[in-house]
Amino acid sequence: MTQTAIVQDPPTPDSDRHSVLALDLGTTTGWAMRLSDGSVVSGTMAFQPSRYEGGGMRYLRFRSWLDELLHQTQQLSAVYFEEVRHHAGTDAAHIFGGFLAHLTAWCEHHAIPYEAVPVGTIKRHITGKGNANKGVVIAAIRGRGYAPADDNEADALAILDWALANRIGSEGE
Repeated sequence: MTQTAIVQDPPTPDSDRHSVLALDLGTTTGWAMRLSDGSVVSGTMAFQPSRYEGGGMRYLRFRSWLDELLHQTQQLSAVYFEEVRHHAGTDAAHIFGGFLAHLTAWCEHHAIPYEAVPVGTIKRHITGKGNANKGVVIAAIRGRGYAPADDNEADALAILDWALANRIGSEGE
């Protein structure tokens, strides 16, 4: 797992905000989280099965990783993820569907609200153009003071930025 820590807002010790998680689901999942103190952490997590594992092991590791994030943060107020409608191939669609099923079931189990955000909405928010390519998204994220290691982390940061601007900020958290 790679991780980058950047302070977005000055930490406030008496803050009653909860953590918010944003995910770019895939074999290499990009993630970004606004912590309750206002800081933002992000990175990627690889769920590629090894040669000797069954196909379901990636999903078991994914759920275990989500449990670990929840345990470390104590409380998640919401999970946002990229809503992908078109995939490069059948395998990618199946893998995404598996991650999506496990994520939504996990959120339901823990009573955590979740929302899928369309790809075009995220790109339009972060770049001003709904069909921007990966390089433009990465550059826009870097322009906001983040240092993503790859497009997966950049996408997760863009989803988090959208959620903070359009959902969390409007709810008064």
